[in-house]
Amino acid sequence: MDWVTTMGYLAGICTTSAFLPQAIKIVKTKHTKDISLMMYSVLTTGIVLWCAYGLINHDWPLVIANAITLLLAGWILILKIRFG
Repeated sequence: MDWVTTMGYLAGICTTSAFLPQAIKIVKTKHTKDISLMMYSVLTTGIVLWCAYGLINHDWPLVIANAITLLLAGWILILKIRFG
């Protein structure tokens, strides 16, 4: 694996793991008042597009990171809709 691919995986780990504390906090508190529905809707759409872009270009660090991020951001979006 070259350094560019390694950098891609590390970037994916950083950006994806950034969603974990928010998701965990929402699950524990069921409080989503301060979460923007519009922001998470647009973000989730963007992540879907990044996944598609990565698949088209066979960019696996991009696909893997965004697929996991999509699960977390989508989960937060669903919780916002449910508890919002």
